[in-house]
Amino acid sequence: MTERDPMEMVWWLASRASGVVALALVGVSVALGFAMAAKAFRTPGLPRILIAVHEHAALAALVAIAVHGITLLGDGWLNPGPVGITVPFAIDYKPLFTGLGIVAGYLAAILGLTFYMRRRIGGRRWRNAHRLTPLVYVLGVTHTLGAGTDAGEWWLIALLLVTGTPILYLGILRTCRIGMSAVPGAS
Repeated sequence: MTERDPMEMVWWLASRASGVVALALVGVSVALGFAMAAKAFRTPGLPRILIAVHEHAALAALVAIAVHGITLLGDGWLNPGPVGITVPFAIDYKPLFTGLGIVAGYLAAILGLTFYMRRRIGGRRWRNAHRLTPLVYVLGVTHTLGAGTDAGEWWLIALLLVTGTPILYLGILRTCRIGMSAVPGAS
């Protein structure tokens, strides 16, 4: 039996870890976005802090997403190449789920960076585009469960429950409030 070089696994481990971190940060950012939209926190000064945490979590998630893809380039088993990490559905390994992850990464970058273009594109357009942000989380979870090597692990399922439960609750709350505001006479 030959001993494997531990360095062979470093790239895969780095990609795996950064993917989990990215998913957690996207979850935090989406949950905070929903909470702020639902005006769930009314303590004076807290909204400003939450906006900063929301923005920093989103930016850190973008960095983690980039690290997730870039470190895969060093993975000798997967060997995705630049096309495999940048072109959705082009990789041989679980192309549907990997492709959805790439789409989620692009969507995260586009929607996250529109924050800095709000004045140029207008508040209404920005809010309408920003409503697609939960899709990043859903696509990221789908990618993780379909292509991730840790999909059945208890700690990953716990992470998905911890991030997904408030997102689901706050998303439903937000949808109900939007729906109620469209009903004449409803407050």
